[in-house]
Amino acid sequence: MLCALIGLPGSGKSTVGRQLARRLQLPFADSDQVIERKLGCSIREYFEREGEARFRDVEESVLEELTKAQAGVLSTGGGSILRPANRERLHRRCQVVYLNSSPDELFRRLRHDVNRPLLQVADPLGRLRDLHAVRDPLYRETAHFIVETGRPSVATLVNMILMQLEVAGTLKSS
Repeated sequence: MLCALIGLPGSGKSTVGRQLARRLQLPFADSDQVIERKLGCSIREYFEREGEARFRDVEESVLEELTKAQAGVLSTGGGSILRPANRERLHRRCQVVYLNSSPDELFRRLRHDVNRPLLQVADPLGRLRDLHAVRDPLYRETAHFIVETGRPSVATLVNMILMQLEVAGTLKSS
């Protein structure tokens, strides 16, 4: 089984994904880390130098490769669902879990993070609200499961995902 986590920046995709992969004893891949290795620089640098459209081209090709895996847990970039091809590919090839976080919750977590290019603006909370308004319907369209992140621990979120996968018959209960 290939499970992909989607959601806004800071929703916990990488942290939860690593723990989920460990629990399932499956390989873990973070598409942003794979992209940075491929580019040889940070996403932020590439974004600033080449622009969002060129970055999204690289992201699409990396997701095409990563979603060919037979089994694993994949953490995707927050904007990966902006392209219809990515939404369709993720939905068809993976069990997609949307980690839904409110913009206020994300702002609380991210307010000191300088490594997120889309949040380097005068009003990051306003930016998160705008991103949520645009992307939430796309995340919902792509996802098989939605998990409200709120304030549970990472372990609790992993358990919630495992339970949903098990109820759906994607996982065999042990």
